[in-house]
Amino acid sequence: MARIIDQQKKNLIGANLRFYRQKSGYSQQQLADKLETLAVYICRGSISRIEDYSRTVTDIELVALAEILHVSVMDLLSTQKQ
Repeated sequence: MARIIDQQKKNLIGANLRFYRQKSGYSQQQLADKLETLAVYICRGSISRIEDYSRTVTDIELVALAEILHVSVMDLLSTQKQ
């Protein structure tokens, strides 16, 4: 069985991250700046790669993203359409 990082998609949150980021009115750079206030360093380019599923996301990053976007971790992980 292949590990998740061996698949085409390297995370489960790409589309949901984009949806909630845009809903919050943040650009990718603004989101990166907000994450930095929590000592989570994800550059704008990495946020773009998360959104296009080409970068993995750590548990620490996932929790910080949910906190900044005022959603639950499960909202980011949800496979239901927005």
